[in-house]
Amino acid sequence: MVDDPGRRLELGGWRRRRRKGKQVNFFEIYKRGQGKYTRIVTFVSAIVIGGWGAWLLSEKFAGYPTTRQPLLRYGAPTLLLAALAVLTFWIVNRPRSADFMIATESEMKKVSWSSRREITGSTKVVILTTVILAALLFGVDMVFTFFFRFLGVTG
Repeated sequence: MVDDPGRRLELGGWRRRRRKGKQVNFFEIYKRGQGKYTRIVTFVSAIVIGGWGAWLLSEKFAGYPTTRQPLLRYGAPTLLLAALAVLTFWIVNRPRSADFMIATESEMKKVSWSSRREITGSTKVVILTTVILAALLFGVDMVFTFFFRFLGVTG
């Protein structure tokens, strides 16, 4: 094995990589205290979607008559879900991805969220405007319908 200064195989078998001159374990959490909730939500969302996909795959395998049906039906989706969990953990802790999620979480903290009263008032205005616009369009449509029937264009 060629000794690459950026990556090398340690005695325990874990791959380590260098980050700014410092060796880092493959499963170390990058900037541990920052962007925590964004990363957790991203990881859990990916696992929920992957779990749903694994369940669908398990149901798809249920129809195949084989002697190893439980292994095929439950083993393959479980392995795929485990691989997805490792991949997602790796992605959310890559420096570029983690820095993006950290920046996203910090920007979300700066957002000025509307109060419940403001949202309720705005929703009422939107619904009322939509109803009025629909009534006006219905009226214009009826005028055009009568006009074209009067001219004999439509039947």
